[in-house]
Amino acid sequence: MSVRDTSIDPRLMDSAREEFLKNGFIKSDLKTICDKAGVTTGAVYKRYKGKEELFSAVVSDVVSALNTFLENRAKIDLSILTDDEIKDSWKMSYDSMLPMFRMLRSYGDDFKILIDKSSGTKFENFSHDYVIKMSYAYEQFYKEAYKRGIASEKVSRDEFHILLTSFWSSICEPFVHDMSEKQMEEHCLMMCRFFDWAAVVGME
Repeated sequence: MSVRDTSIDPRLMDSAREEFLKNGFIKSDLKTICDKAGVTTGAVYKRYKGKEELFSAVVSDVVSALNTFLENRAKIDLSILTDDEIKDSWKMSYDSMLPMFRMLRSYGDDFKILIDKSSGTKFENFSHDYVIKMSYAYEQFYKEAYKRGIASEKVSRDEFHILLTSFWSSICEPFVHDMSEKQMEEHCLMMCRFFDWAAVVGME
């Protein structure tokens, strides 16, 4: 019985990552990926249905991490939070935002590939779809704050979507533009000054 050559997998992933980052999904060439990895196209098709499934494999970890982040936020039972905890959830701070940037940075180029190189794949609308999920999560926190009289401004779902589109774009830009660690930290500070969510919802 033949033994699967597991050394192929990391080589293939590294080669695919390099090709997708350089050319984007549409212009990337599967044969080039194989040649650089030192594998045959047959070896690829034993593992993946084609180029798009290989792309999915490259970005799967960061997609999973982002979805888990929102899922955990959605699971919170808001009714058991104190008023102070509800208020704190609307405060933008360097200490609360920086871990998100560092988490995304830990995935290397995979996040950039996901948000900037995925045209032609099922992930090409990832940012738009993710903002919709974010909008729903924020809206639940907002409704609880408004119900308790903590938030005084009426903010519609459309308004949340528009603001969160800008917010998400601000998270993505440091990666699209290959900012250094220090530049990313400075950008995080700027974001915390710019996005005053407490003021948006009318919270003193």
